Amino acid sequence: MREIDITLPQGRVLHAYHAAGPADATAVCWHHGTSNLGAPPQPLLPAAAQLGLRWFSFDRPGYGGSTAVPERTVGSVAADAAAVADALDIGRFVAVGHSGGGPHALACAALLDGRVIAAVALSGPAPYDAAGLDWFAGMAAAGAGSNRAAARGRAAREAWEDEAGNADFGFTEADEAALGGRWSWVLEVVRPAIAQGPGGAIDDDLAAVSPWGFDASDIDVPVLLVHGGADRVVPVGHARWLADRIPRAELWERPTDGHITVLDAAADALAWLAGR
Repeated sequence: MREIDITLPQGRVLHAYHAAGPADATAVCWHHGTSNLGAPPQPLLPAAAQLGLRWFSFDRPGYGGSTAVPERTVGSVAADAAAVADALDIGRFVAVGHSGGGPHALACAALLDGRVIAAVALSGPAPYDAAGLDWFAGMAAAGAGSNRAAARGRAAREAWEDEAGNADFGFTEADEAALGGRWSWVLEVVRPAIAQGPGGAIDDDLAAVSPWGFDASDIDVPVLLVHGGADRVVPVGHARWLADRIPRAELWERPTDGHITVLDAAADALAWLAGR
C-alpha cells in the first residue's frame, strides 16, 4: 500500500492510498466511515486481488493528512475522488463506502457520470430530508444525538461532544465480537482518527444533515445496497428508502447483521462489482 499527498490547485492536500495492481485491474475507490482514516479495508485485499480489483482511497477533508474543508458537502467528495484518480492515472472506477462513507460512494456514482461505473453502499444513511422516512426510527442514542445536534448547526454539534458521555452507539454483541476478531482492522482506522479530535466527524455530520448536492433518483449506474436488519447505528429503513429511489439499485438485506457484521458480505459485494 502506497501513501501519497496530492496538492490540489487551491492549495489544500488530500492524503491518498493506492494499492498497486495490474494495469487492467478495475480500480475501487474506498470511502471510509465517520471517525475513520481512509486506508482501504485490509481484510478485503486478498478477495479483491482474486477478482482483479485494486484499491485507492483518501482521507476525507479534516481526517488524517487531508486539509479540512469545514463547509464541505457530501457531493463535494466526487471532485476529490476524481482528483485522486487523476493523480494516480486512473480512468473509470467503481465506488464502495461503509457507514458514513456510503453517501460519499453514491455521490461519486451520481456526479461522476461516465467515470464511475457502479457503486456499493454498506450500512449507509439516506439523506436527512428523505421524504417519507422517519430518519431516527430505530437509531441508537449516540447517532441520534450527534445528528440532531448537527441539524442545529456547528456550535450545537461541537457542544454535543461534551454531552456524549457513554451514549449507546448501537453496536450489537456480534458487532463487538467482530471488532475484537475478524474486523479488528476497523479499530486500526478508528483510533487514530479519534485521536486527532472530533473535527472530521463534525464536518461529516454537518454534511450528512445538509443537502447532499445530488438526488438519489439521478444515479444511473448499478448500485448495490447492503444493510443489516439489526443495525441501530444506521437503521435498515435508510437502505430501503434508497433502494426505492435509485433506479438501478439492488438491496441485500441481512436480517441478523449489525453495523459491523454487515462487512461479512463485503467480499460478495466485491464479486457483484466484478460482475458488472
